[in-house]
Amino acid sequence: MSGVDHSLIADFALFEGFSVEQRRGVLKGARAVRYPAGQNVFEQDSAAHSFFFLLNGHLRVSRMTPDGRQVVVRYVNPGDLFGIAKAVGRTTYPATATAAVDSIALVWPTSSWTTLVDQYPVFAANAMLSLGNRLQEAHGKVVEFATQTADRRIANVLLDLAQKAGRESTMGTEINFPLSRQDVAEMTGTTLHTVSRILSAWEEQGLVKSGRRKIAVRDAAALREIAEKAE
Repeated sequence: MSGVDHSLIADFALFEGFSVEQRRGVLKGARAVRYPAGQNVFEQDSAAHSFFFLLNGHLRVSRMTPDGRQVVVRYVNPGDLFGIAKAVGRTTYPATATAAVDSIALVWPTSSWTTLVDQYPVFAANAMLSLGNRLQEAHGKVVEFATQTADRRIANVLLDLAQKAGRESTMGTEINFPLSRQDVAEMTGTTLHTVSRILSAWEEQGLVKSGRRKIAVRDAAALREIAEKAE
């Protein structure tokens, strides 16, 4: 799949402040690629040949730890720039990105990064803002892991995913991609048993609703109270 109408990116924050000609210029070196659910966009420690911008869908980013455990680092949502190894001084990808649902991304060769940053200062500024926000989120997670109980971490993750990738359904605010209890465990640094116990209790209380690889938030205010409670 190649060739992208510049109007498709006009409303994304990364391209805010761009003229029509600037959007066309940025897209000259890009191609649009479809990734079926379950396909890896790139793999941890492989050569960083490209960088990406998600147009549609959702991606799961995971890392293997030295002791062989998989950790879900984050989810990529439409409008996110990802795989920008060169921007952080890497030549390989630090994690694996997998399509959680059928997804479409813009793909540029890594060699284009310096040119785009030099030619389009607005792109550079917006990209650095995106990286800064991601770094803040990462720092926040370090603090959560060090100081918060499992129920607070789980509540925070579900609220964040519902806010970024939620859609209203009969279940409540449903996280709009397949999400298993194991995924939640890997995102929150806890065990499947703990996640299952907590989610089952919350389901009985009417806070969440879960089905086969589906989780919905039904009472965000109650989850927020859990997320913010003092130890």
